[in-house]
Amino acid sequence: MFISFFFLVLLSFSPAEAKRQCHLRPKNNLVVTSLPSLPTPTSASVTGSSTTTSALPSRTPFSYGNNTIRGVNLGGWFVLEPWITPSIFENTDDDGIVDEFTLGQRTDFNASLEMLQNHWNTWITEDDFIAIAEAGLNHVRIPLGYWSVPMTSSDTNQSTSVDPYIPGAWPYLLRALNWAAAHNIHVIIDLHGAPGSQNGYDNSGQRTSNPQWAFSSQNISRTIDTMVFIAKEIGGMIDVLELMNEPAGFRSDTWASVTRQYFQDAYDAVRGAVGGGMRMMIGDAFLGVDDWDGFLTYPSGEGVIMDKHMYQIFSNLELSRSEDDHISFACNQIPDFVSYASSNIWTIIGEWSNAKTDCALWLNGRGTGARWDGSISPGSQSFGSCQGLTGDMSTFSDEYKTFLRRYWEVQTEIGERINGWIFWTWKAENADEWSYQRGLEGGWLPQDPTERLYPNICP
Repeated sequence: MFISFFFLVLLSFSPAEAKRQCHLRPKNNLVVTSLPSLPTPTSASVTGSSTTTSALPSRTPFSYGNNTIRGVNLGGWFVLEPWITPSIFENTDDDGIVDEFTLGQRTDFNASLEMLQNHWNTWITEDDFIAIAEAGLNHVRIPLGYWSVPMTSSDTNQSTSVDPYIPGAWPYLLRALNWAAAHNIHVIIDLHGAPGSQNGYDNSGQRTSNPQWAFSSQNISRTIDTMVFIAKEIGGMIDVLELMNEPAGFRSDTWASVTRQYFQDAYDAVRGAVGGGMRMMIGDAFLGVDDWDGFLTYPSGEGVIMDKHMYQIFSNLELSRSEDDHISFACNQIPDFVSYASSNIWTIIGEWSNAKTDCALWLNGRGTGARWDGSISPGSQSFGSCQGLTGDMSTFSDEYKTFLRRYWEVQTEIGERINGWIFWTWKAENADEWSYQRGLEGGWLPQDPTERLYPNICP
């Protein structure tokens, strides 16, 4: 049974941007017309009055380069990550399922599709967009896997097979774009998973020691076609298109070179397809922003944003820092980022968190322990117990919550001094130190993102 409903989206732009955006209207044939009727409707159910309004949602224009991006990632929604939703993986009763790739390989398609449809319908709802807006945030970044983009043979010369992935998230994404417009939230669509995996991490869809994206011209071409498809089909419903999340430039000079050429070619292809109105985002590929000096700057590029990710937890060196050392390290990044942003392209901190440890269950992959307590491998160094540093906030001490607030403030300070910041992530099942939602509930994050308890935290 299908319940039909229609989304009408009208985005607001400045006069100059409106002229450029004329070719970025969402196509009528891709506006969501139906979603599966699920057994347990929520407040954001397709039958709810809030999603079937006759009014055209609109939002305040955002002036990139002048206004500050303050946002949150909607992680674990359209690209599963075991540490964000461990229950999904535990419920398979199969330790070999470590990502979406193996989920598709090792489970019944129809049963997993039903599970995923329920997840897509309930993990993030319209109530979340309302709460995000009420928290003073103006952007969401939505990770998406290539397998969820419904290209046909008319959209690419490459294969359109997504096997073994389970597709079907696209209509739910379109519903989310409608919610964003209705609640004045701007949207970054981020290609988090590319064909062949761009980094081998489970958050790319496939956890593997041998990612293949950079070694296949077919993969690269298909990724470019995917970017063009998204820009053409929903470009008028989004604000920024991120060309790829975290390509592994550190793996070799070849990876770095291929990534650079891909960013250039994808930028050119999207510009050629939809013109100058679409803002695009690239990442530093773990190479540091200085490695991208002069890349896609005006006039060879326009409307481009650099997405820098900052975590201080994935090495023993970083974990050995004291709380004050974490704060100082963050402050010391500001001059380099400000210099790069002022002489190159708009720059944001597009992923970062409050976590000072890697203690969250399966953060390093399903079945893998933490560096912090030495459980990552036999004989590993231990920095202490994970008790009270992850999981439910009821175990968090007042002193720990104070640090979480200080750490949030110092990292937002970096973003405020350039072009903005996007916290990772809005919610997680069992890692409250990573959750913006739980931070608001627990009081260590402010309802007003410009509020400061430590206004001079960086000199």
